[in-house]
Amino acid sequence: MTISPRRALLAFPALLCVLSVPPAPVKTSPDPAEGNCSLIIHVTGFRNAEGVLGAELFTSHFGWPEKVDKSFRHATFPIEGDHATARFDHLPAGKYGVAVLHDENKNDKLDRNVFLVPKEGFGFANNLRVLLAAPPIEKATIPVTCPTTTTEVRLIYM
Repeated sequence: MTISPRRALLAFPALLCVLSVPPAPVKTSPDPAEGNCSLIIHVTGFRNAEGVLGAELFTSHFGWPEKVDKSFRHATFPIEGDHATARFDHLPAGKYGVAVLHDENKNDKLDRNVFLVPKEGFGFANNLRVLLAAPPIEKATIPVTCPTTTTEVRLIYM
């Protein structure tokens, strides 16, 4: 069967539409909206009520603990006197590395002095102490189960 040039030209726009449809995305990590679990993080030890509490949840060591764009979830929360509460809803059950920050100037990062010593408060799940570097994510991970998991973190100022 031979296709006339006129028929080929008429079919060309339809072929372009089929070829321009993007493939379905490959799901590489859990959807942040999936799940029915909640994680509540009570944070204490603020030296003042300036700024906000930044909280991050990580599911892998990539970006841990300061790369907000690599976190599974992150958000800011108001400080209420000397404490703050971070709440993450609609989480899948699982293990999450937890890092918190007293972001006094609201710039979404841990500020450091010229010697790279943190100038703002920070903390990790399981209230791990730090010396020269952040703890490995495996030590700052907590299991989140449904319906609600609650944990407490005390801020560290250096």
